[in-house]
Amino acid sequence: MIIISHRANLNGSNKNLENNPKQILETLRIFDVEIDLWCVNDEIFLGHDKPEYKINDDFLKSNKNKLWVHAKNIDCIPYLISTDINWFWHENDKMTITSKGNIWCYPGTYVKNGITVIFNDSKKYDIPDYCLGICTDYPTNYRS
Repeated sequence: MIIISHRANLNGSNKNLENNPKQILETLRIFDVEIDLWCVNDEIFLGHDKPEYKINDDFLKSNKNKLWVHAKNIDCIPYLISTDINWFWHENDKMTITSKGNIWCYPGTYVKNGITVIFNDSKKYDIPDYCLGICTDYPTNYRS
């Protein structure tokens, strides 16, 4: 099962470290990471509710094999389409398909070969064997 750290959280939501490039690089040593990407005036940023951390193209491309990029604004789409980065767009859908063909599922939705998001909950859930993985703020709970 793939375990994906939600915004580079390891043991719960931490607004001071979420989407922080340094935290992401540290977390990538252990887990894949879901990040939130914004594009503003042809520049790229990380941040959940707004663009916070300016990054460069190399940050994404050099870590692309372990990043799951959530496009946060429409302006990201032309940029992301021109890359081979694994990305997706969703708002309140039960699921969406990433650019690499993975099924990204809203919390509580489990599908065969899908990745289900588990937000802000330290309880360790039993994940159906047919799932490909999870994205969680508590990836360390699922390591073993």
